[in-house]
Amino acid sequence: MALSRREMLASFGGLALGSALAATVGRAVAAPFDQAAPAFGWTPRKLDGAACARTAYAGYWHEDYGCCYGTFYAIVGTMAEQYGAPYNQFPFTMMEVGKSGISDWGTICGALLGVACAYALFWGRKERNPMVTELFCWYEQTAFPAFDPGGAAKGAPGPLPTSRSDSVLCHISVSRWCFASKIAEGSKQRNERCARVTADVAQKGIAILNAKIDGAFAPAGKSESVAYCGECHGRGKTADDTKGLMDCKPCHGGGEHVRDQFRDHPS
Repeated sequence: MALSRREMLASFGGLALGSALAATVGRAVAAPFDQAAPAFGWTPRKLDGAACARTAYAGYWHEDYGCCYGTFYAIVGTMAEQYGAPYNQFPFTMMEVGKSGISDWGTICGALLGVACAYALFWGRKERNPMVTELFCWYEQTAFPAFDPGGAAKGAPGPLPTSRSDSVLCHISVSRWCFASKIAEGSKQRNERCARVTADVAQKGIAILNAKIDGAFAPAGKSESVAYCGECHGRGKTADDTKGLMDCKPCHGGGEHVRDQFRDHPS
């Protein structure tokens, strides 16, 4: 039986965590690593992206859990509210670790991490990776935020400036927005910006999820800079010294405030 959101939120810290850990321990005992076991057994469900965007926005502010919790709950938490088990057995509060680029380190945007983790509940690497790539490339190329909570704004009301990060890193995404908007990182407006980005990412992530379920998902592929640089840099290439699919320009473009470590590279 499905639970209300209030009931769900009240139970995550205790019962859900205990159930999930007990189930995990039981599986580990019954099926050690050298035995076959179903790794991705949960069934994905189609969702209303616009409605889940509002859930993601609210989730960002819930107990100050932030962006990763917001997007993950918008997907898996919504399934839990609508369908009950097994989705309501996940210890959702653990996703708070992704806030501010994972424990304030400014690495991967937590909103992206939350969606990627949700995909991982349903699909293995071969199917999941193109979905993650599609979401991450879209993030690099999109001017945020687009979502507008209207009268439900919790941090700062009204429209906000937008900027394109060309990066999936929290540090670059936030810093570029602050630089372009002349708004301080520690301001209510910046928190509001990230809450709205959480909603934007959840909605796009759900569009990809729905397309995957319908058999209509068609990935767009790598960013232009990765395709260009990958002609020489990468496994099996002239310079086997590069790993990853992130847009190369923010770190290696040679522009102001950028240390281009490959500028004088012999290749």
